[in-house]
Amino acid sequence: MAADQTRKTTTRKTAAKKPAAKKATAKKPAARKSAAKKAAPKKPAAKKPAAAAKTNVSAEDIKERAIDKARSTANDGKAKAGEAIGTLSEMIENSAKTIDENVGEKYGDYARSAADAVSSFAEKVNSKDVDTMVEDAREFVRKKPAVAIGAAAVVGLLISRLIKSGMDDRS
Repeated sequence: MAADQTRKTTTRKTAAKKPAAKKATAKKPAARKSAAKKAAPKKPAAKKPAAAAKTNVSAEDIKERAIDKARSTANDGKAKAGEAIGTLSEMIENSAKTIDENVGEKYGDYARSAADAVSSFAEKVNSKDVDTMVEDAREFVRKKPAVAIGAAAVVGLLISRLIKSGMDDRS
């Protein structure tokens, strides 16, 4: 009887193993399908790095274009500022004669020296490259930060006053 129970247990184990084997064979085609599905996305994945490389190249191109545009705009602004400073120098020089007549020759000389200083500043602005001017400004701020902050405050105040007066004129 013990032998019969052993055979029955073995038979049960074998019987239990057989359905499991059938399930495994049933899973193989599904596994092949999923493997085929996994293989298909690999091709587009290979295309993505190439597309990413194109995106990086175009991003670099955009960056270079923006830098070139900013540089050309800065050069145009520098040229206009140089002309405006030169015009200011001429105006001061022309008003020196009027100052001589109205206030005195001593003050006319002050106006002439101011016109010369403004004129030399205009020449410096016109002769320097924008990149050189930016580097000079950075160096100045490093050496004298208090003066730079004060100058920025004065310029900000002047700009706000100009804007405010422009708004008052429109009212």
